[in-house]
Amino acid sequence: MKRITIKDLAKHLLLSTSTISRALGNDTNIHPDTKKKVLDAAKKLGYRPNPTALNLKYGQSKNIGFVVPEMITPFASKVLRGVQNILYPLGYRIIITESDENPLIERKNLLLLEEFNVDGIIINLCHETQNQDLYEQIMDRGTPLVFFDRIPAKSLAASKVMVNDNIKTSLMIEHLIDMGRTRIAHIMGPSTIRNSTERAMGYQRILTKHGIFDPDLVIKTEGTTFEDGRNAARQLLDKKLAFDGIFAFTDTLAIGAMNYLHEQHIKIPEKVAIASFSGTELATIVHPQLTSVEQPLLQMGEIAAGLILEKIKDSTAPSKTIVMDAEIIYRASTGE
Repeated sequence: MKRITIKDLAKHLLLSTSTISRALGNDTNIHPDTKKKVLDAAKKLGYRPNPTALNLKYGQSKNIGFVVPEMITPFASKVLRGVQNILYPLGYRIIITESDENPLIERKNLLLLEEFNVDGIIINLCHETQNQDLYEQIMDRGTPLVFFDRIPAKSLAASKVMVNDNIKTSLMIEHLIDMGRTRIAHIMGPSTIRNSTERAMGYQRILTKHGIFDPDLVIKTEGTTFEDGRNAARQLLDKKLAFDGIFAFTDTLAIGAMNYLHEQHIKIPEKVAIASFSGTELATIVHPQLTSVEQPLLQMGEIAAGLILEKIKDSTAPSKTIVMDAEIIYRASTGE
């Protein structure tokens, strides 16, 4: 059924659209009889006001864009829940777009959100520098951006919510060494993502400190899927190098590697201990359960929503970088 508009009411009542709009808006200058006629017709025809149009009339759309690389794993959905906790009670709606780890799709999504006149955009980027020019242009045109988890190059002045990837990775590698592992491989994410390079730096720093870093045990991936993790584990075995531990960039990479090692009858953690970063529910639905760095995703979303509200309220508000704590949860995949 076609949505009834102000133009439809105007045509039905043979009145101008401005008269209809003023009557619906309770303008005191409209004659009471005219107002009653308009309200009765609106009820009869099933007219419902367009909240987006009304909000735009007062300078806001009450829409917020949410841009993420993927919605397959629980990671982005948990952050989204935190965003909703803050924005929904204030009357905001969230428009969700997925880039599929493709900077070109991310670019199209950002431009689409700008066409929708969103009041702000909360984004987890898929490439550190590929779309930086567009981020700057969108902010210059008046739409604030807040980045979470994956952040852009330091030269971009925007608010960010993150954890210290380097330090938390360092602590995880120390744990694996404490468990007696001396040949620890790293399944590294795409080098175009700052988190990936930060975690790789933490990994290398600790192993170098202990004199056991071997660059041959670093496997770089182009993506972060389960299949990428399987392929990385296959590469490790094909190299025929001894390894007794794996630290993976994400849960999905770690679980993909675990799956392949299981197929090769390599016991976890007896032969190979495995740990990862990000810490979603995925870590608990595999056997053995996965030791991981768990980020406070719900709170990350709430903080990101608060930062976007600050920018909407005052476009000149200073950008902030919020570094959150993350917890290492020890599970059976490392022998706990």
